[in-house]
Amino acid sequence: MSQQTTDADHLPKIDQRELRNAFGKFATGVTVVTCRTPDGVPHGATVNAFTAVSLDPPLAQVTLIRGNKVSGYLEESPFAINIMSANQLDTCLNFAGKPMKGEVAWRSDAQDIPVIEGNIATLECEPWATYDGGDHLIVIGRVIALHSDNELEPLGFFGGKFRDVGDYIGGAPWTSCGDSLASGWFEGSTDFKSF
Repeated sequence: MSQQTTDADHLPKIDQRELRNAFGKFATGVTVVTCRTPDGVPHGATVNAFTAVSLDPPLAQVTLIRGNKVSGYLEESPFAINIMSANQLDTCLNFAGKPMKGEVAWRSDAQDIPVIEGNIATLECEPWATYDGGDHLIVIGRVIALHSDNELEPLGFFGGKFRDVGDYIGGAPWTSCGDSLASGWFEGSTDFKSF
């Protein structure tokens, strides 16, 4: 195993615009991360850097721009990851800085954590851990409640633009990970189970 160096002077300079474009080639869904300000007012930010982390314990991650208001609120405040449906573009734009004409539709049964109405799924979280991510903060929350709607279509994001997810193109979801210990497909194994 090679040792990493902390001296970045010998590394090639990466153009930030090219890096952003390369990151944008990974199609994602869209979330709005919501919480309450210290004054109790609902607040949110549109975020496409969302990751499922763990089933046990149930953990989810969002990556937030360092210095944004929401990144400061989440360290001590419960929050929701609102996974947006295709018909929520105005809401996504609103929380990205382009105010919508109407009001944000908040779910009326939400208690301490403000939740947007009409999401394809919602993960309500309590703070678990926050890590340094350069110009971003990596925030992991423990999922304490969830809701999903199988009738809605998700909102996608690719190449800096919002998108429909599109048609199913074939293939079948796998039932296990080929790299898991349970599958037998790991280094040193002499006997393999077929999928």
